[in-house]
Amino acid sequence: MTKAVEVSDMKVIVFQLMNKEYAIGLDVVESIEKSLSITRVPRMPSYVKGVLNLRGVVTPVVDLRDRFDMEPKEFDESSCIIIVSHAESEVGLIVDDANDVMDVPTSAIGPQPEVVGSVESEFISGVAKVDKRLLVMLNLEKVLQPIKKGNADEF
Repeated sequence: MTKAVEVSDMKVIVFQLMNKEYAIGLDVVESIEKSLSITRVPRMPSYVKGVLNLRGVVTPVVDLRDRFDMEPKEFDESSCIIIVSHAESEVGLIVDDANDVMDVPTSAIGPQPEVVGSVESEFISGVAKVDKRLLVMLNLEKVLQPIKKGNADEF
């Protein structure tokens, strides 16, 4: 008996940071917000920009540029906050732009590249090659790990 080989696609949202394209699974994305009032919380790491009140839920907000030790950028008209659901809580991710939802064949996703000395490489789960585009797949578990160590009541 032969088994059918399953070819599956993963729906992702593509976003930009410093003109590079990154992707996260659409299954964890709750919404994309354009401009919200962020309240700074004292004694948080610099990449945690604060919290926002999103439909009655207090949500921590992480600046991915700061998290990846990239050059800072002011929030502008193309910037947005991707609200993701992870480990029974919501977190906002500030990105330069989020403009594309696409299907990525799982066969197109390769392993994390071996990059020595790259801070962001620890946050990468793989790289997807789709047509002429190269999408860096984020590992949300690693990106949000230090935040989850704190007491959720602090947010």
